[in-house]
Amino acid sequence: MTTAPERDAVTSPYPTRHREAEDRSRRIGRALKHIARVDQIDEQLMDRLGRGYLEKDEPGARLARAMRLRSGEPGAVSRRQLDHALTSRSAGLPDDAPEALREYIALLEDTPDWVDWDQIARGQKVYLRLGQNAADILLQLSLIGGYRFGGPTDLLVATGGLTGNTTLRRLAETSHWTMSLSIPDGLRPGGESWRLTGHVRAMHAVVNEAMEPRWDTDRWGLPISQSDLAATLGLFDAVVLLGVRTLGVPLSRRDSDAVMHVWRYVGWLMGVDDDFLVSRERDRHRINYHILLAQAGLSEAGPQLTQALVAAQRQRARSGPLPGVQAWVAHERLLSMLTVLLGRESMREFGLPVRPPWAHAYLVALNGLRYRTPWGRARLDAWGEKVRDRERKQTFGDAAADIGRPLAS
Repeated sequence: MTTAPERDAVTSPYPTRHREAEDRSRRIGRALKHIARVDQIDEQLMDRLGRGYLEKDEPGARLARAMRLRSGEPGAVSRRQLDHALTSRSAGLPDDAPEALREYIALLEDTPDWVDWDQIARGQKVYLRLGQNAADILLQLSLIGGYRFGGPTDLLVATGGLTGNTTLRRLAETSHWTMSLSIPDGLRPGGESWRLTGHVRAMHAVVNEAMEPRWDTDRWGLPISQSDLAATLGLFDAVVLLGVRTLGVPLSRRDSDAVMHVWRYVGWLMGVDDDFLVSRERDRHRINYHILLAQAGLSEAGPQLTQALVAAQRQRARSGPLPGVQAWVAHERLLSMLTVLLGRESMREFGLPVRPPWAHAYLVALNGLRYRTPWGRARLDAWGEKVRDRERKQTFGDAAADIGRPLAS
């Protein structure tokens, strides 16, 4: 068995979280190792991930520093200015626009040559047709599954992002952003999902700048590092594709490639380094397996966040004559799916009750009708749009559907 190399606590180029729970990660990642066809650990990639914990999104950081200046200070950027710039783009910026803002918008507009808009359009349609399956996997395997490791979870608790009264709102913002990626032409510069992604990147950068002075960098690395950004991207692209297959959703190689292309571009917009951007699902699975090995173990933040999210599901707005019954069924459905997707050991670690796999059983059958019959396939687009609208309504209620904008202080 390959083990983490010996490290000198003083001279190590990595934070101490790097590979500290590798045996546990190997247990969690047994199936992923097989899927990714990893025969031996790539130590160069492990070194890259370790060093990446101490690297940030530098263009985003320059904008964040400008947003943290006081109003009236030279070069200061306000939330209002960012919102206007993402809507109007460079052509609509006033002559006296701060240089950091002008640079940030120009960077987002400078679309890489490798972006194929026909492939983006196909990937968006595939993603839309995943419907509730994608929403389920994003919550259960991408978000909650990611809470099995310390670091980013501790940051969320420290910032109050997914605990207390903000839980449902923050979940709604994440859901709203990811589901907006299926809007036709939404990722073209100036489109809705392009604008929202620009906000998300700025928000991450501001949080990183605000938290870094009081963050335990020797322990965790930077609050939001390049390795953490790569991990998040992997949870949103290949993990979703892998997860929906467990629900009986058929995906061709062509469909997979199209969705991966969407997320490669989204990752670029988010400031993820180029060497973490990939075009093939298997390449992402390989990176994800190494990211898994590079993680810390479970921290106290993991169960806290998970239990907050599970409890928040009962607070979602429900329509119909028996909202209480609907909330109970949704809660039991969530526990049933988490038991299958995360396993009994993780359920115990999170302090959640184990449930029989009844949810997966009925969803596999239902998805057989949706995706494998002419009647079902003809209704996939309309179903996906309905799910997108319902998710927005259930998470935002009557409030405006928008994501939290970065704070200037």
